[in-house]
Parts: sequence; C-alpha cells; structure tokens
Amino acid sequence: MSILLDKNTRVIVQGFTGKIGSFHADDMKRYGTNVVGGVTPGKGGLTHLGLPVFNTVKGAVQETGAHASIVFVPPPFAADSIMEAADAGIRLCVCITDGIPSQDMIRVKRYMRRYRFEDRMTLIGPNCAGMITPGEAMMGIMPGSIYLPGRIGIVGRSGTLGYEAASQMKALGIGVSTSVGIGGDPVNGSSFKDMLELFENDPGTDAVLMIGEIGGPQEAEAALWASNNMKKPLIAYIAGLSAPKGRRMGHAGAIISAFGESAQEKVEILKGAGVTIVPTPSSFGETVANVLSAMSKAA
Repeated sequence: MSILLDKNTRVIVQGFTGKIGSFHADDMKRYGTNVVGGVTPGKGGLTHLGLPVFNTVKGAVQETGAHASIVFVPPPFAADSIMEAADAGIRLCVCITDGIPSQDMIRVKRYMRRYRFEDRMTLIGPNCAGMITPGEAMMGIMPGSIYLPGRIGIVGRSGTLGYEAASQMKALGIGVSTSVGIGGDPVNGSSFKDMLELFENDPGTDAVLMIGEIGGPQEAEAALWASNNMKKPLIAYIAGLSAPKGRRMGHAGAIISAFGESAQEKVEILKGAGVTIVPTPSSFGETVANVLSAMSKAA
C-alpha cells in the first residue's frame, strides 16, 4: 500500500519542456511513473519525450485524465502554476520549486481555501524533493534506486536526510511504503500532521520516520497529534542541534525565533510524546531496525 501516489496515478509535468522539467520527467518515466503529458504555455500541440504538450493544465486534464501534477516552474510563476492546477481539478500537486516568496505561498493557501475540504487539492512542497512510492511511482527529484519497497513511511523537511535514511534502511533490508518531502519553507502546502494522519490510516505502513529541523512549530504539533491519535510507532530525528538562535540554517524555515523551535526543545517535546528519537544522522537505519525488533517481540 501507499499514500497519495501509486502506479495508477496519472501525472502531468508543469514546466515540461524546460531543462529541469525535461530531465526529471524523463527520470520519472524511466522509474515507472505514469506520466501522461506536460504543460508549457505557448507550446501546446507539440510532442516532447514522446508525450503531448498542452498550453494549460485544464486542457491537459481534459485530454489525459490526469489527477496529479508536478511543478518545475521558475519562482516568479510557480504560485500561479499551483493555483492553475487546483482550478483544473488536480487532486495532488508536488511543487519542487525553491525560492517562491512567502507572500506568494500565503496567496496560494488562501486561494485553496475557496474549495470544500473534500475537494481541496493536496499540495506537497514547495522547496521539496517530492515523493516516491518505491517500486511503483515517483514524483520528484530523488534517486529512486536507493528506495526499497516496504512498510515504513518517511516524511521530512530535508530531502537529503530522507535519502540518507532510505539508503541506511535499504542496507538493512528495511523498505519504504511512501516517502514524502514536505519542504523546508515557512509556508508549505502539507504539514507533518497531515502526512502522519495518512500514514496512520494506511494498512501498508507499520511505522513512520519523521525528519524535522529547527524553526517553526510543525514538529511539536505533530508530536501532540501523534500522542493522542497514532497507534503506529513514530520515530523522529531533528536536525540542527548546534544551530545558533536567530541565524538561518539552510532552508528558509530553518531559523530559531521562538521558544520550542530549537532542535533540543523539539527533541524534548517529542520524547514527552513517546516518540523514539534518532540520535544522529548515521543512526537512521539502526534506530528503525530496533523499533521493528521491539514490535516483533511484542506481537
């Protein structure tokens, strides 16, 4: 099983004919993703990578039946591309683009609220690595070969640490149900809590690894939700133990500005919620293996 993405998901690529969009669209096709076309305004009617190009997302949806989109559009135009996807009836949108102004993303969030909750598009990102259901489909920029199909969900703000976790787990024979990069910007489409809820309801996921970092309240909110609602084991790593207060560290959202936003404070909150903590980035695989062993003994 998986969350959000599987081999039947019909995907279009926004920014399809650009250098970055072309490279990753081809990579997604080779992985097995059901890419059915792409969108580049002004180039509708052409064929690219053996697939049709459309001027608008609405036209692409009408012709291909797509219900998912991945955005490789430059920052000045990315917010409009996300809103165009929502307006066209896309149900899952992954935005890879980095550098979208926070004010633009606030406008996107307000725009999406005009739809009823049950009709609202799920947005992953921006500034993220995307998502992958190993052995089935990939919407993102991750190296698909390091992911082994299995029953551990991964959700993280850092794409690179997500890769490291998947690689360590694969070396120990531990597979992944779905891995989701929610992105490192202060204003993003989906939160840790959103993804934990999906993993908790997925019969194909046995435990979840959450990879957080300094800045913002999302990890603490996720811990509170998990302590009251999750039956599956939650494992977590928080990056940035040595980060100084007030200094941006990598991601736009990785800055300590209030109580509860430092790595150590988040770790204490997570421990208090009964979450198993990964002590170092080199311990992802070992920690997950220990949790699975404990689960097996308790069964």
